[in-house]
Amino acid sequence: MDAHSILTYTLVAAIAIASPGPATLVALHNSVAYGAKSTLWSSLGNISGLFCMSAAAMLGLGALIASSEWVFNAVKIVGAGYLFYLGTKQLFSKSQLLSASSGDNGKLAPPPRLKLFKSAFLTAATNPKATIFFTALFPQFIDQHAALLPQFFILTLIFMALSLISLSIYAVLASRAKGVLTRPALSKWVNRVVGSTFIFFGSTILAMRRQTA
Repeated sequence: MDAHSILTYTLVAAIAIASPGPATLVALHNSVAYGAKSTLWSSLGNISGLFCMSAAAMLGLGALIASSEWVFNAVKIVGAGYLFYLGTKQLFSKSQLLSASSGDNGKLAPPPRLKLFKSAFLTAATNPKATIFFTALFPQFIDQHAALLPQFFILTLIFMALSLISLSIYAVLASRAKGVLTRPALSKWVNRVVGSTFIFFGSTILAMRRQTA
């Protein structure tokens, strides 16, 4: 891979990553509720899920998902179902996402690190968009006459690094806004917005159609 290909890929990946999605919502949720530092574990879970999706694309599973109607639908239903679960859980949560009584520092006690990691990992790993994105993107930048494995690691690590940076920026911005979000009346709306947005992303995935030639 030459420098021009890497720079072009980095730009395309950065634009795709900067667009808000389920991973962004998870980072915002965790940052507002538990503080910006807690998003480290969910961000690590997200990029680990992305690595698995990237590996699946390289192994040809992405092509299988794109070409097989029932596999595509199965993955789609699982991904949408998990986002529906997160959204419904937030909508019907009895505790406010963030309130003035959340604690001395305005934050709820964070859940175990493994739970933060696992939730973000599942959000990334059950999203068929990621696998299809990698399947469509990688061939455009990979040199078929060179060793594939090093190129795979380069492209994947760049994507993971950009994702981590993007989620960290979103988390810091959300954490800085917590002074406004600690108002109880507004916090109730935050619950509703977060839950509804998760359901919206789930509906978007459920509405996806397999691309046919």
